[in-house]
Amino acid sequence: MQSSEETTTTRAADTEAQKAPAGTAAPAPVEDSGAAAEAQARPKRTLGVSEAAVQAIRAQLAKRGTPEGAIRVGIRGGGCSGFSYVIEFEDNPPRPGDLVLEFAEPDRPTVRVLCDKKSIIYLSGSVLDWEKTLMFQGFKFKNPNEATRCGCGHSFTVA
Repeated sequence: MQSSEETTTTRAADTEAQKAPAGTAAPAPVEDSGAAAEAQARPKRTLGVSEAAVQAIRAQLAKRGTPEGAIRVGIRGGGCSGFSYVIEFEDNPPRPGDLVLEFAEPDRPTVRVLCDKKSIIYLSGSVLDWEKTLMFQGFKFKNPNEATRCGCGHSFTVA
């Protein structure tokens, strides 16, 4: 039985059963520390990460000098519309209950994306993407749970 203090991870079977949206990278298989029966009983909450976002994360971690680090995504209360997206560097191990997505490529550092269990409620089904236009360069969430988004694009409300 998986305790609430263990880290939640994605597995190859999870990613096959729940196909990522087109253009998203599939997480690499990770050892599952919980019982299979309990994992099947819980609803699967995950988020997608586009290939462009994986490459941008890898570049940002390398530029920072911490290629073995991770990126933590989540939400916080506040902002123009109620909730704000959060994307931060994470140098510590995953917290208990974190969703851990790992993206591995041969001869390159593995990219890890972490999300706390409260934030995944609002981010479930979302895709983290990297966008580069003439006016904007950065990460952007494509979140189906958004009811409205403010003009700046950094905060949102849910229905």
